[in-house]
This record gives sequence, structure tokens and C-alpha cells, in this order.
Amino acid sequence: MNNNIRIQERTELFAIRVVKAYVELNRKHFDDASKVLSKQLLRAGTSIGANCAEAEFAQSNKDFISKYSIALKEASEWGASHFGRYIKRGD
Repeated sequence: MNNNIRIQERTELFAIRVVKAYVELNRKHFDDASKVLSKQLLRAGTSIGANCAEAEFAQSNKDFISKYSIALKEASEWGASHFGRYIKRGD
């Protein structure tokens, strides 16, 4: 349980950082493709914590695994600066 609290806190802090980055990115002038990528960054970055939180109230082990699998998928999509590389090239 202690690890779950840590994960929840970490994903919440990560989501806050993602939202701040999204706000900063949208203060700059970007083309349409960069705007789409920044919105995807926001969705993926905030979805990680949301799915981890939903896993806490899973109705079964299968549901629990599914929620964490989705969170992992979103983290992988967001990770390795995937979106950052594309947005940076748009400058």
C-alpha cells in the first residue's frame, strides 16, 4: 500500500508538471501539428495518474492489471521525450 501512495503522489506531481509545460508551450506560437502534439502530451501525461488512481478501486485483479497497463502504455507513449522531440523541431 505504501508503494501505491508513492505512485499516486509521483503521478500527481508529474501531471502538474505536464499541465505547466502545456501552458508554457501554448504561450508560444506553434503550427497546427505542434498544437496537436502538445494536446496529446497533456492527455497522455495526465492519464497516467488518472489510471493509477482508478486502479485503487478496481473491481477485480483483471481490472487492476488493466488500469495499470493503460497507465504504463501512456507513460511509454509520453516517455523518452517522444512528444518533446517533435515539439522542439517545430520551433
